[in-house]
Amino acid sequence: MRERTLRDERTVGGPWLGRLWPYLQLMRPPNLLTAVADVLAGFGVAATANGDALPHLVVSTICLYGGGVIFNDIFDRKLDARERPERPLPSGRATLRRATLLGASLLACGAGAAFIASTASGLLALLIALCALVYDSWGKNQSLLGPINMGVCRGLNLMLGVSAVPELVVGRWYLGLIPITYIAAVTAISKGEVEGGNRSTGLLAMGLLTAVILALPALTLTPGLRFFAMVPFLTLFSWRVLPPFRRAYVKPSPGNIRSAVKAGVLSLIVLDAAIAAGYAGLLYGAAVCSLMLVARPAARLFAVT
Repeated sequence: MRERTLRDERTVGGPWLGRLWPYLQLMRPPNLLTAVADVLAGFGVAATANGDALPHLVVSTICLYGGGVIFNDIFDRKLDARERPERPLPSGRATLRRATLLGASLLACGAGAAFIASTASGLLALLIALCALVYDSWGKNQSLLGPINMGVCRGLNLMLGVSAVPELVVGRWYLGLIPITYIAAVTAISKGEVEGGNRSTGLLAMGLLTAVILALPALTLTPGLRFFAMVPFLTLFSWRVLPPFRRAYVKPSPGNIRSAVKAGVLSLIVLDAAIAAGYAGLLYGAAVCSLMLVARPAARLFAVT
């Protein structure tokens, strides 16, 4: 595996890109697109009212997510040396010093870009960075709080998009519960992706996933949502995630769990598209969903978990 990875790096863009490649791997490019989808969905909830804020919020979420996952690998480097020695840090292809500098710089840039949009956005970005570092250093090892911790990062990321209209953050706070619940399901089931899991964890993940699917139609009880625009994306989302999650529950082998996690992470884009379509219309939802056209090929080049 390590020999193949090194060979791939030498053939992608030559020596210069080959040196940058391990740090790009640390940032999980396919996952960055899911973070952008969160912000675009939140921006749709805000009725796309403040277009000037959107570029800053997109830059912010890319930097925050990139910095967060880099620190995830920094804290996991000793475990990865035993379980996944081909990864950039344990293999020596990326240095601890440079990875730490890059991760810290990205988190700082993420907060700075958000403050340019608004004070509310900046405060949310700081909270996202804090929650990410808590998860990386402590939360991931907590069986109950860990999935909730990661879910909170995603819920706040959705609200980062909503903060394009700061006063809506308080009024639409409940929307953050959807990605919190969904990512808690993905995080819970991911616990067995190396050595295999257990059916009780799979059952919990299935329950949380079902709650998310039922929650989307329930949003019709809140102001401003058009359910019929949401239906195509909700259908696609259910089709993408329910079968792999069910397989991981019935047979919690490492392969089934990895498939469920990969489908779960990438399908966050479709979930965001459903929310976006409900508030900003079918075409806007389709635009958010189109990120899948880039995320899926990128997931063949880079690890998602």
